[in-house]
Amino acid sequence: MEADKIIIGITHGDINGIGYEVILKTMADNRMLETFIPVIYGSPKVAAFYRKTLDIQGLNLNIVNSIEEINVKRVNIINCVDDEIKVELGTSTEEAGKAAFEALECASEDLKKGALHALVTAPINKKNIQSPAFHFPGHTEYLEKKFGDNTPALMMLINDVMRVAVVTGHVPVKSVSSELTEKLILEKLIVLNNSLKNDFSITRPRIAVLGLNPHAGDEGLLGDEEQRVIIPALKQAETLGIICVGPYSADGLFGSGNFNKFDAVLAMYHDQGLIPFKTVSMDTGVNFTAGLPIIRTSPDHGTAYDIAGQNIASEESFRQALYLAYDIYQNRMRNKEISANPLKTEQRAERGGRVE
Repeated sequence: MEADKIIIGITHGDINGIGYEVILKTMADNRMLETFIPVIYGSPKVAAFYRKTLDIQGLNLNIVNSIEEINVKRVNIINCVDDEIKVELGTSTEEAGKAAFEALECASEDLKKGALHALVTAPINKKNIQSPAFHFPGHTEYLEKKFGDNTPALMMLINDVMRVAVVTGHVPVKSVSSELTEKLILEKLIVLNNSLKNDFSITRPRIAVLGLNPHAGDEGLLGDEEQRVIIPALKQAETLGIICVGPYSADGLFGSGNFNKFDAVLAMYHDQGLIPFKTVSMDTGVNFTAGLPIIRTSPDHGTAYDIAGQNIASEESFRQALYLAYDIYQNRMRNKEISANPLKTEQRAERGGRVE
């Protein structure tokens, strides 16, 4: 059984937030070890502090120095930070930002060399993590730079009800209009379409595209971005065989429930897509970085300093992030097998699953 498991790296995020709480609560469920081998990149000292503070029972961490030393039957933790690190619950500190980056960098290196099959990141504070080594708006942009190879990454939020992706991610609202270009929207549509096929095994994805302005611009009355940028991008996408419809008014599409008719929704900016998404599933949604050769997911919440250390944070979103990382890995392997030998797969289907 162990040979079939995949290794998933977990970064501890901001040590003063709820990262360790959701990680440890999730890992305390022994069923998590049935499908993958977890490796936490962080601090055994900080983990021990949270185990005691939150009174988490039944979880023994296997402390190792490197990925090569992990135990496939245990929850492993690799120390990536200074042993003298100090936890200050609910507080943003420079030390916490440094620790978050060190864990992320350590895990990313193991991911790059193929020692991990997927990465799940606990929340960071996007301000205190900034340094000469990390000058990105968030995980998505950092991973895009490290693994993108000139392919744009795409922030996608997933739950049981919808998949929502965004053209512009962590940018100020005042900059959204100038950031939007026909080329960028087309690139994101291509990434989204490919991800729906390869990562979610949807044969012919249907994508709803939102407009930027109220009422999708009302044919230019409330803004010209739809006519000038979005519609031309949709027409180009259609020539590539991408099934995309729009631009839709955001409030109308979500309010009517018509988003259910599509496999994904492409929003123009962060809050346009994430507000309706998180209204539906704040505790169960998952953030997935599509478009990269590596697999990275995360819970769809932040550091939640206001409830840190109070033992009231829900671990459900983090648990779902682990499950999604596993599912995407399986889908990629299955699609890779199909692409490598389509005739063999067709023969297997014709014979009811038997290969002669």
